[in-house]
Amino acid sequence: MAKLWAGRTEAETAQLADDFNSSIAFDSRMAKQDITGSMAHAAMLGAQGIITGTEAAQLIDGLQTILDDLASGALQIDPKAEDIHMFVEQVLTARLGDVGKKLHTARSRNDQVALDFRMYLRDEIDALTALTRDLAAVICDKAEEYKDAIMPGYTHLQRAQPVTFGHQLMAYAMMLLRDLGRLQDCRRRLNLSPIGCCALAGTTYDTDRAMEAERLGFDGICLNSIDGVSDRDFALELCAALAIEMMHLSRLSEELILWSSWEFQFIELPDAYTTGSSIMPQKKNPDMAELVRGKTGRVYGDLMGLLTVLKGLPLAYNKDMQEDKEGVFDACDTAKMCLSVMAGMLPGMRARRDKMLKAASEGFINATDLADYLVSKGLPFRSAYKVSGALVGKCIKEGKTLETLSLTEYQQAEPLIGADVYAHIDLKACVEKRVSEGGTSVQSVEKQIKAAREALSI
Repeated sequence: MAKLWAGRTEAETAQLADDFNSSIAFDSRMAKQDITGSMAHAAMLGAQGIITGTEAAQLIDGLQTILDDLASGALQIDPKAEDIHMFVEQVLTARLGDVGKKLHTARSRNDQVALDFRMYLRDEIDALTALTRDLAAVICDKAEEYKDAIMPGYTHLQRAQPVTFGHQLMAYAMMLLRDLGRLQDCRRRLNLSPIGCCALAGTTYDTDRAMEAERLGFDGICLNSIDGVSDRDFALELCAALAIEMMHLSRLSEELILWSSWEFQFIELPDAYTTGSSIMPQKKNPDMAELVRGKTGRVYGDLMGLLTVLKGLPLAYNKDMQEDKEGVFDACDTAKMCLSVMAGMLPGMRARRDKMLKAASEGFINATDLADYLVSKGLPFRSAYKVSGALVGKCIKEGKTLETLSLTEYQQAEPLIGADVYAHIDLKACVEKRVSEGGTSVQSVEKQIKAAREALSI
């Protein structure tokens, strides 16, 4: 296939060099964006009188036919083409003759690929946003279902204070709301059109960059032509946002893995999202959650790879920047799959209320409430803390819980303690008393769910 850039050199490039230089294997996924962008460019050229109106119409019709033929399978992308931009232009020229050669007037592959990349990632962000909303909604539904299911809350993986399972789940909903904000911030900064920057210095033609930008749904144009073709911040920002979101999914996966283990037995994952062992028939492995946890490292690698590619590049465009796409594509594909799997798995998750409550009852996680009770009786907090700690020590030594200590034993430790202590250290009461904003009471969790659902509806 003849090179569109032929002319400067006479010798043919080696086949190995052609293969090394080619990007068609991965940038072909931007075919729709490339063709759509070219249609807007042809319309602008015609509107500005750079080409005739008839020629612009021919180009637009020809590009639409190529798009339709690719969609129907009547046209297959040539794997020997250098890239998707060259492929489309060569097919167009083969079909329209010299008119097809006019399409590339007042643009370069540098601004063309930057345009395609922004448009493609804009579509990816929209898809990722929808999937993130879906997962957040599923988590809200589960939190609603288990808003009163008492479990131990942990710090340092040690039982700390009683919370509800709904409260624990809503922590992840809040993370996903922040992920949505990062995706939208990235989309807003991405949504500026680089087309018309040309190779790096602009063009001598009387173009209308704003017209092209508006037709393609951009909020404006890149104001510096050098920056327009060399900027990949939007790709980095998306990778960073996805790395953070995958970290959130990984933390959730880790808890699902722990909670579903025989040691915890807090939850049971649906059979459709678990696997068995090839030799151990009793096993029910949380493989999907483990894969999400594992694939987080993959997305981290995509971010670090792109940061490393870009860190030493002089302005403006360099061929190194061809390496900007595969990592970002992989990050998007991986995140979309993980979000979809999580949203499919969680509706079938069943919480074991009995196991959660039993674990909460055995961990002295109402010791802080005992100290708060003593403060309400007039004891300074540090003194109350010491009494509570001593009583926990007594329970551990004698195999008791705070609930099973007799009133006499309580009053031997601190005479201020009365019979009402048992109501104060009841786990349900411990949860319901935490009515502060963002706390674990059922009322507070309901407010959190309502706020999250309102945010998701915007």
